[in-house]
Amino acid sequence: MNHRELSVLMAGLLATSLVTGIVAADPPRPGTEGNGLTENESATLWSRDADNYISQEEYRQRYGENRSAVHQVANGTDITFKRPPATAATWTRNDFEDLDAGGPDTSVHPPHADLEDGVFIEDAHATIFAAQPSTRGHLESGETPLYIAPNGTMRGFVDYRVRVPNGSSSGNTTISWSLTEHEIEEVRLKKDGETIAERDGAHTPALDYQIEDDWSANLTLEAEISVRLKKTVRTDLGDRTDVDVTYRTESRNVSDSIAVEIYDLSAYPYYAEYPNGDAGVAIFQSRPWQGYTLTEDGEARVRGIWRFYTARNTNWDTLVRSNRTDSATIESDAIPVYVHAYPSRIGPRAEPVRNGPELIETWGTDRPSPVGTIGENINIDIVNQSYTTTYGVAVRAENVDREALHVAGIVRGVNASIVEPDAGSERQLRRSNLTVEVIQQNQSQATLRVELRDNQTGAPIALDDSRQYPIGGTTRNGYITVADQRVETNASGVAIVTIDEPGIYTARYHPGSWLGHDPAYVSDTATARWHPLGTIDGWFALVFEVGWQLLPFFVMFYAGKRLLRMLGPEDIFGQNP
Repeated sequence: MNHRELSVLMAGLLATSLVTGIVAADPPRPGTEGNGLTENESATLWSRDADNYISQEEYRQRYGENRSAVHQVANGTDITFKRPPATAATWTRNDFEDLDAGGPDTSVHPPHADLEDGVFIEDAHATIFAAQPSTRGHLESGETPLYIAPNGTMRGFVDYRVRVPNGSSSGNTTISWSLTEHEIEEVRLKKDGETIAERDGAHTPALDYQIEDDWSANLTLEAEISVRLKKTVRTDLGDRTDVDVTYRTESRNVSDSIAVEIYDLSAYPYYAEYPNGDAGVAIFQSRPWQGYTLTEDGEARVRGIWRFYTARNTNWDTLVRSNRTDSATIESDAIPVYVHAYPSRIGPRAEPVRNGPELIETWGTDRPSPVGTIGENINIDIVNQSYTTTYGVAVRAENVDREALHVAGIVRGVNASIVEPDAGSERQLRRSNLTVEVIQQNQSQATLRVELRDNQTGAPIALDDSRQYPIGGTTRNGYITVADQRVETNASGVAIVTIDEPGIYTARYHPGSWLGHDPAYVSDTATARWHPLGTIDGWFALVFEVGWQLLPFFVMFYAGKRLLRMLGPEDIFGQNP
């Protein structure tokens, strides 16, 4: 985070600190736990905490130490990222080691666990802790898929307690029970019912998985629990005691499932060279993605509408410890943290901002705002109205290194494979030649002939206002503007425009994107002048109009002269005395 971003965030502390909520448990204070992160890194994790800002002095008095600038900012607002950070997975991996089971007579489980009971096995569960690398996408209300990397780790928590029957006695017979064995025999990870990873039983299993050639799946963490009890029946026969020993066993399968999207990217690039030597690049991908770099040093880049924040899974804020007689809620020592992707009001942008690539087009699907999926105590710049997903982004840049093109996804560590489109990735981008002339005119209006041709071949350019999505097609988009009108050329590359006001008219060609055309064209302009005096009829009409307007004055002048001649001056003004 640079100083400018930090100062902007600091300026918003007082406003954002007023928006608070009540949470079941507060996350760990940054810097107080060794989870593989620095104080600054851990301070950025807790976007779901209540942003109750306190001053530096109050913090010093309360905790006896100073906090970093980033920690101070995170105390009053939430910090977002341009790219999915590694901090969530690092924290989760380390914090997972603090998760402890309860022993044979105590079961520990999160409140949302699906508990199973048998004859001897009770409060048994297998609960998914986290699957990472992953990102929770906030696309719209009711659509928040969990995208997971094709190669990752599933972590879970398995526990249970054993119910050992009470002993009893009747007459000369005594029955007693004891636990001889109990274990988690095996833990499996299944994809749509098929086992893809397994390991020996453990209370906190971590299973590495690899999923190929799949779009979505249902992942199930499954554990097999078994117990063996000894039943002893003693019968007192006076002179001797009969002992009958039998064993009872029970097995129980427990599981937990989540729906996931397998985030395996393939990006389709399209290239064009502008007549002045600039390069055009467009990348299309059918899932949300983060952006791409254009040069080997990574300085020139473009990113889509998605930004990121990290937040804990509040289902693990507390744990329940249950035994045969009671249960109690305790604060959890292990909290999973996830990366979340959301559409930002900042929108797509190219970097560097001033002298970097020019963002020329984006395309995607129109969706309503997902603001309702964010939840309480999260203060981020999410769009609050409908938005367009950036499944495709096109830029124009001075330099593009095609060999160094790097496409990054919204899941940390997942980069897209570059795939050559079936129709080829090259697009011709040529100059256009636009002309406009006055072909007919009178005193009230004129007719302009607009013609558009390929500057290289002279072939006419016919325009069509039909749409296609997003790349390809046989029709040509684009239009020409002239005299506040929007027109398209016909098959001969000609459009006719009628004007009724004198003046200088500039026609401009607005070409369709080179993404959907081959060849494609750059813009061009042409100018025409029209005035009624530019024709003989116009001059005649002007003389006629002026004469008509002056006719009353001529009549009065002529009548006055005739009157003077008839009466003479002395009749009008009288004789001299």
